[in-house]
Amino acid sequence: MRRSGSGWLEFLIGVILIVLGVAVFANPLGAMSGFMMVCGIVAIIMGVADILMYIRIESFTGFGPMVSLVSGILSVMTGIMLVAYPGAGSLILGVLFPIWFIAHCISRLSRLGGIREWAGKGAYYCSLFLNIIGIILGVMLVIRPWITLISAGWIIGLYLVLLGIESIMVAFSEFRSGY
Repeated sequence: MRRSGSGWLEFLIGVILIVLGVAVFANPLGAMSGFMMVCGIVAIIMGVADILMYIRIESFTGFGPMVSLVSGILSVMTGIMLVAYPGAGSLILGVLFPIWFIAHCISRLSRLGGIREWAGKGAYYCSLFLNIIGIILGVMLVIRPWITLISAGWIIGLYLVLLGIESIMVAFSEFRSGY
């Protein structure tokens, strides 16, 4: 099988997410100001990764590839807005972040078949659990936007660490499988 750089990209994203998550979790108030630009850069990187995933699996029919494309576009849009207008971070956290959160989790859920094939049942169930929790959190944030503003640092920090762990698990499974 041919190796691609997607495993390394997924690994890099995982490391960045964990570092960013720990930093946000350690300083939740800083998440609303100083980390907005960094969060924007990470959102752009994750969006590009989702778009690359769409390009890689576009030959398959079904719902999964299109969700990766939509999630990637939303991530890039969110990231560009955060980088260009860091002061708009609270607006983005209150409105666009929960929508991106849900779209990203749905995108990950649409790739569960591949995760089960590449990484086995353990990674499959871990990814399934984390992304269902992510969808529930995203819906809560849409229904009660004030939750986002009050607890944004804690929620974002914890979930970024979890997403980072999942990305590293996927990366290692890609390394092992040779994709």
